[in-house]
Amino acid sequence: MTPITRRDWLKGTAAVVSSSALGSKSIIASGRTKLARIAITLDLEMSRNFPTWEATHWDYEKGNLDEATKRYAVQAAHRVHQFGGKIHYFAVGRALEQSDVGWLKEIADLGHPIGNHTYDHINVHAARKEDLQFRFQRAPWLLADRPLLDLIRENIELTSKALRSRIGVDPEGFRTPGGFADGLRNHPEVRALLKDLGYRWVSSLYPTHPNTQPMQQPSPETLDQIAQAQVHSQPFVYADGLIEIPMSPISDIGAFRTGRWKLEWFLQSVEKSLRWAIEKHAVFDFLAHPSCLGVVDPEFKTIDLICRVVQEAEGKALLSDLNEIADNLTQ
Repeated sequence: MTPITRRDWLKGTAAVVSSSALGSKSIIASGRTKLARIAITLDLEMSRNFPTWEATHWDYEKGNLDEATKRYAVQAAHRVHQFGGKIHYFAVGRALEQSDVGWLKEIADLGHPIGNHTYDHINVHAARKEDLQFRFQRAPWLLADRPLLDLIRENIELTSKALRSRIGVDPEGFRTPGGFADGLRNHPEVRALLKDLGYRWVSSLYPTHPNTQPMQQPSPETLDQIAQAQVHSQPFVYADGLIEIPMSPISDIGAFRTGRWKLEWFLQSVEKSLRWAIEKHAVFDFLAHPSCLGVVDPEFKTIDLICRVVQEAEGKALLSDLNEIADNLTQ
Protein backbone atom coordinates (compact mmCIF):
# COMPACT_ATOMS: atom_id res chain seq x y z
CA MET A 1 0.00 0.00 0.00
CA THR A 2 1.50 3.36 -1.06
CA PRO A 3 1.57 6.09 1.63
CA ILE A 4 -0.61 9.11 0.84
CA THR A 5 1.34 12.29 0.14
CA ARG A 6 0.31 15.71 1.41
CA ARG A 7 -0.78 16.69 -2.12
CA ASP A 8 -2.89 13.52 -2.44
CA TRP A 9 -4.39 14.13 0.98
CA LEU A 10 -5.39 17.69 0.13
CA LYS A 11 -6.90 16.51 -3.15
CA GLY A 12 -8.82 13.74 -1.34
CA THR A 13 -9.97 16.15 1.36
CA ALA A 14 -11.43 18.47 -1.25
CA ALA A 15 -13.30 15.55 -2.82
CA VAL A 16 -14.72 14.45 0.50
CA VAL A 17 -15.84 17.99 1.37
CA SER A 18 -17.56 18.24 -2.00
CA SER A 19 -19.30 14.86 -1.64
CA SER A 20 -20.26 15.38 2.00
CA ALA A 21 -23.27 17.35 0.87
CA LEU A 22 -24.81 13.98 0.03
CA GLY A 23 -25.10 13.32 3.75
CA SER A 24 -28.06 15.25 5.17
CA LYS A 25 -26.99 15.39 8.80
CA SER A 26 -23.66 15.61 10.57
CA ILE A 27 -22.99 15.44 14.30
CA ILE A 28 -20.91 18.64 14.18
CA ALA A 29 -23.24 20.55 11.88
CA SER A 30 -26.45 19.56 13.65
CA GLY A 31 -25.32 20.51 17.13
CA ARG A 32 -27.27 17.51 18.43
CA THR A 33 -24.58 16.65 20.92
CA LYS A 34 -23.02 18.85 23.58
CA LEU A 35 -20.32 16.34 24.37
CA ALA A 36 -17.89 14.31 22.38
CA ARG A 37 -18.83 10.72 21.62
CA ILE A 38 -15.77 8.47 21.74
CA ALA A 39 -16.02 4.91 20.45
CA ILE A 40 -13.47 2.11 20.67
CA THR A 41 -14.11 -0.39 17.89
CA LEU A 42 -12.20 -3.61 17.29
CA ASP A 43 -12.50 -5.75 14.16
CA LEU A 44 -12.20 -9.44 14.98
CA GLU A 45 -10.16 -10.79 12.08
CA MET A 46 -6.60 -11.82 11.32
CA SER A 47 -4.28 -9.27 9.71
CA ARG A 48 -1.61 -9.67 7.06
CA ASN A 49 1.94 -8.98 8.36
CA PHE A 50 1.04 -9.82 11.97
CA PRO A 51 2.29 -11.29 14.24
CA THR A 52 5.28 -11.54 11.87
CA TRP A 53 5.92 -9.39 8.81
CA GLU A 54 6.13 -12.47 6.59
CA ALA A 55 2.61 -13.62 7.52
CA THR A 56 0.44 -13.23 4.43
CA HIS A 57 -1.66 -16.38 4.59
CA TRP A 58 -4.30 -14.63 6.72
CA ASP A 59 -5.65 -13.04 3.55
CA TYR A 60 -7.16 -16.46 2.80
CA GLU A 61 -8.39 -17.25 6.32
CA LYS A 62 -9.37 -13.96 7.92
CA GLY A 63 -11.67 -15.69 10.39
CA ASN A 64 -9.17 -18.23 11.71
CA LEU A 65 -8.37 -16.21 14.83
CA ASP A 66 -5.30 -17.31 16.77
CA GLU A 67 -5.27 -17.60 20.55
CA ALA A 68 -3.30 -14.39 21.08
CA THR A 69 -5.87 -12.37 19.13
CA LYS A 70 -8.80 -13.82 21.05
CA ARG A 71 -7.03 -13.32 24.38
CA TYR A 72 -6.30 -9.67 23.60
CA ALA A 73 -9.91 -9.07 22.55
CA VAL A 74 -11.21 -10.49 25.84
CA GLN A 75 -8.69 -8.60 27.99
CA ALA A 76 -9.58 -5.36 26.20
CA ALA A 77 -13.27 -6.02 26.93
CA HIS A 78 -12.59 -6.39 30.65
CA ARG A 79 -10.32 -3.35 30.69
CA VAL A 80 -12.84 -0.98 29.11
CA HIS A 81 -15.67 -2.51 31.16
CA GLN A 82 -13.77 -1.47 34.30
CA PHE A 83 -13.70 2.09 32.95
CA GLY A 84 -17.49 1.93 32.63
CA GLY A 85 -17.40 1.83 28.83
CA LYS A 86 -18.06 -0.54 25.96
CA ILE A 87 -16.07 -1.68 22.97
CA HIS A 88 -18.00 -2.21 19.74
CA TYR A 89 -16.67 -5.40 18.16
CA PHE A 90 -17.17 -6.51 14.57
CA ALA A 91 -16.86 -10.24 13.95
CA VAL A 92 -15.94 -12.09 10.79
CA GLY A 93 -18.39 -14.98 10.70
CA ARG A 94 -15.87 -17.73 9.94
CA ALA A 95 -14.40 -17.21 13.41
CA LEU A 96 -17.56 -18.86 14.73
CA GLU A 97 -16.61 -22.12 13.02
CA GLN A 98 -13.91 -22.66 15.64
CA SER A 99 -14.58 -25.28 18.28
CA ASP A 100 -14.45 -22.85 21.21
CA VAL A 101 -16.33 -19.55 20.97
CA GLY A 102 -16.57 -19.05 24.72
CA TRP A 103 -14.20 -16.10 24.46
CA LEU A 104 -16.67 -14.22 22.23
CA LYS A 105 -19.61 -15.10 24.47
CA GLU A 106 -17.62 -13.72 27.41
CA ILE A 107 -17.28 -10.43 25.54
CA ALA A 108 -21.02 -10.35 24.81
CA ASP A 109 -21.90 -11.23 28.41
CA LEU A 110 -19.95 -8.15 29.57
CA GLY A 111 -22.38 -6.03 27.53
CA HIS A 112 -20.15 -5.22 24.59
CA PRO A 113 -22.06 -5.12 21.28
CA ILE A 114 -20.91 -7.35 18.43
CA GLY A 115 -21.56 -6.23 14.88
CA ASN A 116 -21.49 -8.01 11.52
CA HIS A 117 -18.23 -7.89 9.51
CA THR A 118 -19.37 -10.38 6.82
CA TYR A 119 -18.56 -14.07 6.87
CA ASP A 120 -15.43 -14.09 4.71
CA HIS A 121 -14.27 -10.45 5.00
CA ILE A 122 -15.62 -9.63 1.56
CA ASN A 123 -15.35 -6.41 -0.41
CA VAL A 124 -18.88 -5.03 -0.76
CA HIS A 125 -17.63 -2.63 -3.45
CA ALA A 126 -16.58 -5.56 -5.65
CA ALA A 127 -17.69 -5.32 -9.26
CA ARG A 128 -16.76 -8.95 -10.04
CA LYS A 129 -17.22 -12.15 -8.07
CA GLU A 130 -13.50 -12.89 -8.08
CA ASP A 131 -12.86 -9.55 -6.37
CA LEU A 132 -14.96 -10.40 -3.34
CA GLN A 133 -12.09 -11.96 -1.36
CA PHE A 134 -8.69 -13.59 -1.85
CA ARG A 135 -10.19 -16.90 -0.75
CA PHE A 136 -12.46 -17.00 -3.79
CA GLN A 137 -9.58 -16.26 -6.15
CA ARG A 138 -7.91 -19.40 -4.88
CA ALA A 139 -11.11 -21.44 -4.70
CA PRO A 140 -13.59 -19.99 -7.23
CA TRP A 141 -15.77 -23.10 -7.00
CA LEU A 142 -16.99 -21.80 -3.64
CA LEU A 143 -18.96 -19.10 -5.43
CA ALA A 144 -22.38 -20.13 -6.60
CA ASP A 145 -23.60 -19.16 -10.05
CA ARG A 146 -25.71 -16.31 -8.75
CA PRO A 147 -25.74 -12.52 -9.05
CA LEU A 148 -22.97 -10.71 -7.19
CA LEU A 149 -25.36 -8.84 -4.91
CA ASP A 150 -26.94 -12.14 -3.85
CA LEU A 151 -23.52 -13.44 -2.83
CA ILE A 152 -22.88 -10.31 -0.76
CA ARG A 153 -26.27 -10.68 0.92
CA GLU A 154 -25.60 -14.33 1.74
CA ASN A 155 -22.18 -13.55 3.21
CA ILE A 156 -23.71 -10.98 5.54
CA GLU A 157 -26.64 -13.21 6.50
CA LEU A 158 -24.34 -16.14 7.31
CA THR A 159 -22.59 -14.09 9.98
CA SER A 160 -25.91 -13.11 11.54
CA LYS A 161 -26.96 -16.76 11.65
CA ALA A 162 -23.61 -17.79 13.12
CA LEU A 163 -23.80 -15.17 15.90
CA ARG A 164 -27.30 -16.26 16.84
CA SER A 165 -26.49 -19.96 16.71
CA ARG A 166 -23.12 -20.01 18.50
CA ILE A 167 -23.39 -17.23 21.12
CA GLY A 168 -27.07 -16.29 21.11
CA VAL A 169 -26.81 -12.63 20.07
CA ASP A 170 -28.13 -10.60 17.18
CA PRO A 171 -25.59 -8.53 15.25
CA GLU A 172 -25.52 -4.88 16.30
CA GLY A 173 -24.66 -2.86 13.23
CA PHE A 174 -22.60 -3.57 10.15
CA ARG A 175 -19.05 -2.62 9.25
CA THR A 176 -17.69 -3.15 5.78
CA PRO A 177 -14.38 -4.98 5.53
CA GLY A 178 -12.00 -2.27 4.40
CA GLY A 179 -12.88 1.37 4.68
CA PHE A 180 -13.80 3.47 1.66
CA ALA A 181 -13.13 7.18 1.18
CA ASP A 182 -16.66 7.62 -0.16
CA GLY A 183 -18.32 5.08 2.12
CA LEU A 184 -21.41 3.74 0.36
CA ARG A 185 -22.33 7.03 -1.32
CA ASN A 186 -21.96 5.54 -4.79
CA HIS A 187 -23.40 2.13 -3.90
CA PRO A 188 -27.13 2.59 -3.29
CA GLU A 189 -27.73 -1.09 -4.07
CA VAL A 190 -25.58 -2.11 -1.09
CA ARG A 191 -27.31 0.43 1.16
CA ALA A 192 -30.68 -0.93 0.08
CA LEU A 193 -29.51 -4.49 0.79
CA LEU A 194 -28.40 -3.54 4.31
CA LYS A 195 -31.66 -1.74 5.04
CA ASP A 196 -33.59 -4.75 3.76
CA LEU A 197 -31.61 -6.94 6.19
CA GLY A 198 -32.68 -4.67 9.05
CA TYR A 199 -29.57 -2.53 9.54
CA ARG A 200 -30.18 1.11 10.39
CA TRP A 201 -26.53 2.12 10.38
CA VAL A 202 -23.31 1.14 8.66
CA SER A 203 -19.65 1.90 9.31
CA SER A 204 -18.00 1.99 5.88
CA LEU A 205 -16.33 5.36 5.40
CA TYR A 206 -12.64 5.77 6.20
CA PRO A 207 -11.52 9.22 5.05
CA THR A 208 -8.41 10.05 3.09
CA HIS A 209 -5.60 11.21 5.34
CA PRO A 210 -1.81 11.66 5.18
CA ASN A 211 0.69 9.02 6.22
CA THR A 212 4.47 8.72 6.12
CA GLN A 213 7.02 6.71 4.23
CA PRO A 214 7.66 3.41 6.06
CA MET A 215 9.47 3.82 9.39
CA GLN A 216 9.53 7.60 9.08
CA GLN A 217 8.38 9.51 12.15
CA PRO A 218 5.28 11.62 11.41
CA SER A 219 5.97 15.33 11.58
CA PRO A 220 3.86 17.65 13.76
CA GLU A 221 2.26 18.88 10.53
CA THR A 222 1.27 15.33 9.55
CA LEU A 223 -0.21 14.67 12.99
CA ASP A 224 -2.16 17.94 12.74
CA GLN A 225 -3.48 16.96 9.31
CA ILE A 226 -4.60 13.56 10.59
CA ALA A 227 -6.41 15.28 13.46
CA GLN A 228 -8.04 17.73 11.05
CA ALA A 229 -9.19 14.82 8.90
CA GLN A 230 -11.54 13.89 11.75
CA VAL A 231 -13.99 16.43 10.36
CA HIS A 232 -14.61 13.94 7.55
CA SER A 233 -15.19 11.11 10.05
CA GLN A 234 -18.41 12.54 11.42
CA PRO A 235 -21.67 10.57 11.20
CA PHE A 236 -24.31 11.53 8.68
CA VAL A 237 -27.46 10.13 7.10
CA TYR A 238 -27.58 8.99 3.48
CA ALA A 239 -30.47 10.21 1.35
CA ASP A 240 -32.25 6.86 1.79
CA GLY A 241 -32.11 7.09 5.61
CA LEU A 242 -29.22 4.70 6.31
CA ILE A 243 -26.88 6.18 8.93
CA GLU A 244 -23.14 6.25 8.25
CA ILE A 245 -20.72 6.17 11.21
CA PRO A 246 -17.25 6.57 9.70
CA MET A 247 -14.01 5.19 11.09
CA SER A 248 -11.49 7.73 12.37
CA PRO A 249 -7.94 7.87 11.09
CA ILE A 250 -5.39 6.72 11.70
CA SER A 251 -6.10 3.02 12.21
CA ASP A 252 -3.60 0.58 13.66
CA ILE A 253 -3.19 -1.03 10.22
CA GLY A 254 -2.53 2.35 8.61
CA ALA A 255 0.06 3.20 11.22
CA PHE A 256 1.81 -0.13 11.78
CA ARG A 257 1.52 -1.80 8.36
CA THR A 258 1.54 1.11 5.92
CA GLY A 259 3.63 3.54 7.95
CA ARG A 260 5.60 1.01 10.02
CA TRP A 261 5.26 3.46 12.92
CA LYS A 262 6.54 3.10 16.45
CA LEU A 263 3.90 2.82 19.17
CA GLU A 264 4.80 6.20 20.65
CA TRP A 265 4.06 7.90 17.32
CA PHE A 266 0.69 6.18 17.13
CA LEU A 267 -0.18 7.25 20.67
CA GLN A 268 0.65 10.85 19.80
CA SER A 269 -1.64 10.73 16.78
CA VAL A 270 -4.52 9.08 18.64
CA GLU A 271 -4.32 11.60 21.48
CA LYS A 272 -4.19 14.61 19.15
CA SER A 273 -7.20 13.40 17.16
CA LEU A 274 -9.06 12.47 20.32
CA ARG A 275 -8.53 15.93 21.82
CA TRP A 276 -9.69 17.50 18.54
CA ALA A 277 -12.95 15.55 18.84
CA ILE A 278 -13.44 16.60 22.46
CA GLU A 279 -12.78 20.25 21.66
CA LYS A 280 -15.25 20.16 18.76
CA HIS A 281 -17.91 18.12 20.63
CA ALA A 282 -17.55 15.60 17.83
CA VAL A 283 -17.31 11.85 17.29
CA PHE A 284 -14.09 9.82 17.35
CA ASP A 285 -14.42 6.20 16.18
CA PHE A 286 -11.11 4.52 17.02
CA LEU A 287 -10.48 1.60 14.66
CA ALA A 288 -8.13 -1.24 15.54
CA HIS A 289 -7.66 -4.99 15.24
CA PRO A 290 -6.62 -7.24 18.14
CA SER A 291 -4.54 -9.25 15.67
CA CYS A 292 -2.45 -6.13 15.03
CA LEU A 293 -2.81 -4.01 18.16
CA GLY A 294 -2.09 -7.00 20.38
CA VAL A 295 1.31 -7.38 18.72
CA VAL A 296 2.42 -3.74 18.72
CA ASP A 297 0.69 -2.67 21.96
CA PRO A 298 0.53 -5.70 24.28
CA GLU A 299 0.20 -3.47 27.36
CA PHE A 300 -3.02 -1.81 26.11
CA LYS A 301 -1.45 1.66 26.18
CA THR A 302 -3.69 2.92 23.37
CA ILE A 303 -6.94 1.74 24.91
CA ASP A 304 -5.89 3.02 28.34
CA LEU A 305 -4.99 6.38 26.79
CA ILE A 306 -8.44 6.75 25.23
CA CYS A 307 -10.20 5.85 28.48
CA ARG A 308 -7.98 8.18 30.51
CA VAL A 309 -8.45 11.18 28.20
CA VAL A 310 -12.23 10.68 28.26
CA GLN A 311 -12.19 10.52 32.06
CA GLU A 312 -10.06 13.66 32.29
CA ALA A 313 -12.44 15.52 29.98
CA GLU A 314 -14.71 15.99 33.04
CA GLY A 315 -18.06 15.45 31.40
CA LYS A 316 -17.14 16.84 27.98
CA ALA A 317 -16.75 13.36 26.47
CA LEU A 318 -18.44 10.01 26.79
CA LEU A 319 -17.36 6.49 25.86
CA SER A 320 -20.09 5.34 23.47
CA ASP A 321 -20.79 2.37 21.27
CA LEU A 322 -21.94 2.94 17.71
CA ASN A 323 -25.59 2.24 18.56
CA GLU A 324 -25.53 5.20 20.96
CA ILE A 325 -23.86 7.40 18.36
CA ALA A 326 -26.57 6.49 15.83
CA ASP A 327 -29.27 7.22 18.41
CA ASN A 328 -27.73 10.61 19.17
CA LEU A 329 -27.73 11.55 15.49
CA THR A 330 -31.43 10.80 14.97
CA GLN A 331 -32.84 12.22 18.21
